[in-house]
Amino acid sequence: MTFNDLKLIRNIQQALAEEGYEAPTPIQQQAIPIIMEGTDLVGCAQTGTGKTAAFAIPIIHQIHPIVGSAKKRKSIRALVITPTRELAIQIQESFETYGRYTNIVSTVIYGGVNQVPQVDQLKRGVDVLIATPGRLLDLHKQGHVNLDHLHHLVLDEADLMLDMGFINDVKKIIKLTPDNRQTLLFSATMPLPIRELAESFLTKPQYVTVTPVASTAEKIKQWVYKVEKEEKRKLLLQILNEYPGEQILIFTRTKHGADNVVKFLKKNNFTAEAIHGDKSQSARQRALDHFKNKEVQLLAATDIAARGIDIESLPFVINFDIPNISDTYVHRIGRTGRAGNEGLAISLCGKDEWTYWQDIEKLIRMKIKVIENHDFGWKDTANQAPAVKVDGTPQKKDFRNKKKGNGGKKFFGNKNKKK
Repeated sequence: MTFNDLKLIRNIQQALAEEGYEAPTPIQQQAIPIIMEGTDLVGCAQTGTGKTAAFAIPIIHQIHPIVGSAKKRKSIRALVITPTRELAIQIQESFETYGRYTNIVSTVIYGGVNQVPQVDQLKRGVDVLIATPGRLLDLHKQGHVNLDHLHHLVLDEADLMLDMGFINDVKKIIKLTPDNRQTLLFSATMPLPIRELAESFLTKPQYVTVTPVASTAEKIKQWVYKVEKEEKRKLLLQILNEYPGEQILIFTRTKHGADNVVKFLKKNNFTAEAIHGDKSQSARQRALDHFKNKEVQLLAATDIAARGIDIESLPFVINFDIPNISDTYVHRIGRTGRAGNEGLAISLCGKDEWTYWQDIEKLIRMKIKVIENHDFGWKDTANQAPAVKVDGTPQKKDFRNKKKGNGGKKFFGNKNKKK
């Protein structure tokens, strides 16, 4: 199947062609026709599967005839609710990309910044509004948001909104929208409260499931290093020096841990920044922009902050801390290996984290290659869990996964864009 087979308006097809997109991803193949029919939809899909395009493209297709000329008075026709500011910004960028040859105007509103520019844009008129729950309710209460003409309501990353305590705000927002709206709900996982939400507010929805959480990890090369906790920084430095210049996302469990890693990296002459909830919105966005633009090589992030990071060709991620929630590991490593590219996830596991690691392996149903033969391994191996032996620290040629006949292409050589 190609995008041409979906019978999209020429305005969208031209934008997609310029972006180099030819074949829709599985979630797009399934979701776009359903949305274009006007049916409610529940999509279970990870970020990195192309789900933003799966709802943005058909929404643009449907509201383009309604919007008409640029001079026509604009009303909010589509509302996308998403849990984090970073996700909201990236979704708005997608609407701008796919709708560049239409008269559709999109904007984004979120908390943590002055509301005046956002209110000014709303007054000028908006067709598509992307918002975080708190700021949306606040501006609606002030009379700046009118949802009476809404056609589409999208609830994106519903499970993360649940984790962040936004679910009651989401219910309030749903009640502010017209009953005859089309509702689309996307979630990486489907816990009971999310299923109940779908049953309560969606009308005869169709369900689409792509890449279940337990299998997402299979396409990404994964290594785990058994390392003494106090030696993690030294091992991190060794790994980074082995692959100079590579852009790497480094995960920590805590905000303090992210800041400390960045401080250590800067002392060792690396360009690095941190992104987490204690940073101001402007600082978070600045750090993310620097990383995207390759002005900064390394970005240390906590889990919630990282859910908003969507970088198509990120070579690999490093788990400086092993997450204590198994699903989180899958979300983390999903930052690499996106849009058809390959990726690598390296995890640094202390003795106190081994139980967490075993839970992760149970979830993803895989035994991950354990790297033991390095300078900073576990000192007390008497009670050590059995591991897969690896002879020597992996060299660059292993990391790149070079094979005869591939013309010397790098491990991360797939640049084909698919959304």
